[in-house]
Amino acid sequence: MQLATSTIRSPIRSPWDAIRVLIGDTPPGADPIDMTIGEPKHPMPDVVMARMTEAASGFAQYPPIRGTAALRQAIAAWAVRRYGITLDPERMVLALNGSREGLYSAVVPAIERRPDIAAPLVAMPNPFYQVYSAAALSAGATPVFLPALPSQNFLPNLDTLSQDKETLARLVAFYLCSPSNPQGTLADRAYLTRAINLARKYDFMLFCDECYSEIYDDVVPCGGLEVALHETGDAANVIAFNSLSKRSNLPGLRSGFCAGDPVFIERFATFRNVTCPQVPLPIQHASAAIWADEDHVVANRRKYVEKFEACDRLLGGLDGYRRPAGSFFLWLDMAQFGGGEAATVTLWKGCGVKVLPGAYLCHPTDDDLDPGADHIRIALVHDLAITEVALERLVTQLG
Repeated sequence: MQLATSTIRSPIRSPWDAIRVLIGDTPPGADPIDMTIGEPKHPMPDVVMARMTEAASGFAQYPPIRGTAALRQAIAAWAVRRYGITLDPERMVLALNGSREGLYSAVVPAIERRPDIAAPLVAMPNPFYQVYSAAALSAGATPVFLPALPSQNFLPNLDTLSQDKETLARLVAFYLCSPSNPQGTLADRAYLTRAINLARKYDFMLFCDECYSEIYDDVVPCGGLEVALHETGDAANVIAFNSLSKRSNLPGLRSGFCAGDPVFIERFATFRNVTCPQVPLPIQHASAAIWADEDHVVANRRKYVEKFEACDRLLGGLDGYRRPAGSFFLWLDMAQFGGGEAATVTLWKGCGVKVLPGAYLCHPTDDDLDPGADHIRIALVHDLAITEVALERLVTQLG
C-alpha cells in the first residue's frame, strides 16, 4: 500500500481543505459515497415549513437576540422532559444561530470574566471540533489539547488535568463534547461531576457541547446541566450547547441554544447583542414547535440504531471496529492499513468511499503524539441502504 503524503495542519485549518489536498485529482474507484461530513440525510420534521410559513412576516423584522419568549420556554420545557431539570427561560436560556456560533463566541465572555488572567488558556479534547481551537485563538487565548485516548474511554484525563496546577490557574474555559465527536463515547455522571467540581474550584467555564445528545444506542447520555443541577441545585460555571441540526435533521436551519449559569448567560447575552447573528423570527417560531415534538426524534434515533446494527454485522470482524455509544460516527483504527491518511486514499481510489482522516480532527502534542493519526472517521448520515453499500465496499477493500 502506498502511503499518502501527510498534509500540513494547524489548529484552525478546515479538515475539508486538508482532505481536498490529500485526494487532489485522484478519481474514485466507484460511484462516490461521501461519508466525511456530519450532515444528517434523514427526513426533517413535517412541521418545519408549515410553522415557518405561519410566521413568514417575521422576516421583515429584526429578531430579538436572546430569542423569543415562546422559543426559550419551549427549550426550558424540553429540558424538563429530557433531563428533569428546571431552567429559568428568562435568565438561563439564549437562542443561538446554531450551536457552532455559540461555541465560537462564548470564549470572549469567558476570558472577560477572568481579567486576573493575563495569558488565558482554553482546554479541549484531542481529537476536537475545530471550532474550539479557532475560538480560542481568535479570542487571544492558547488552546490546550487534552488527549482523549482509548485507555480513558476517549475522554480527557481529568486526573492529569487536576494535577496540572499551572494550567488550571490560567484556564478560562474547557470544552467537553458528549456524546463525543468523533469517538461516540459518553461522559457519565461521575466524570461530569468531577469536571464541574474542577470548573468551580478554579473558576473556569465548562462548555458542554451536547449537540449529539439525542443520538445514542442503549444508554441515554446525561447532560452537564442535568448533573450540575441534580447534584448541587446550582448551574454555576456550566453552560450546555445544543441545536436542532442533529436531533431533528435540520443542519441548514441554524437554530440552537445555550443554557446554564445565569451570570454567564447575562454576560454572554450582552456580548452577543452587538456581535452575533440573530435567529430569524420564522425560524424561532418553527424551532419552538420542533423542540416540543419528540416523535420524530425517536424515529430518527431508531434509524441510527439500525445502522449501528448494520455496522456490527458488516464490520464486526474488522480489527479496530467499535460500536459507538452515541453520535453517528465510526472511529476506526487503521494502523494495520498504514494509518488514517493512507486508508483514506486507499478507500477513495479502490471503492469510491470518502472518509475523513482522524489526524485532521487532532493536534499533535508536544511529545508528537497524534491521537487520530491511525484513525478514520465515518459519518453514518446516509440512509440504511446507502450506508450498507458503503460498508460492504469498505470491508471488501480492506478485507
